[in-house]
Amino acid sequence: METAAYLNDSGIALTEANRPYEAIPLFRKALGIEPENPLLWLNLGIAQQKTGEYQEALESYQRAIYIDDNLAESWGAMGLIYYELDRFDFAEECYTNALNRDPNSPKIWNNLGVLNFSRGSFEDARYCFEEALTYLPMYHDALVNLRDTCRELSDFRAAAEFERILQGYGSDSTKHQ
Repeated sequence: METAAYLNDSGIALTEANRPYEAIPLFRKALGIEPENPLLWLNLGIAQQKTGEYQEALESYQRAIYIDDNLAESWGAMGLIYYELDRFDFAEECYTNALNRDPNSPKIWNNLGVLNFSRGSFEDARYCFEEALTYLPMYHDALVNLRDTCRELSDFRAAAEFERILQGYGSDSTKHQ
């Protein structure tokens, strides 16, 4: 007999292999076994988001939060959807809620920084990217974003230092994350 854990693990593997359409039925089947498992709702939302089913993903994340309000990853994922939909106020609210639950998340700090950068709030963006790097010092996306933010702030010395660090990666560091 398939367990919810087995179905969840299989769904995660399929989602990570960029096969979310195959993962969604597994998460739904697992939810038939454990309908109050917030991680199953979260993982279903992630797969739905990858397919572009944003409304369904939001509903899954909201269900996960309804079950476990402290699930920072659901708050952060909702923030990303709202950001992608240009609903910046909702995105900021979700990121803030996520950080209230997990203030040490470099990913959420980085995403809030990208939101602030998009709004032209470069000092706030810089603060967020620096916070992300506090928790994960070699976080590539945050380094790229902090370099770009320093350029916007005309802090070219800091931008050059972050560029030097990025050159150590040996990758294309010109793309804003």
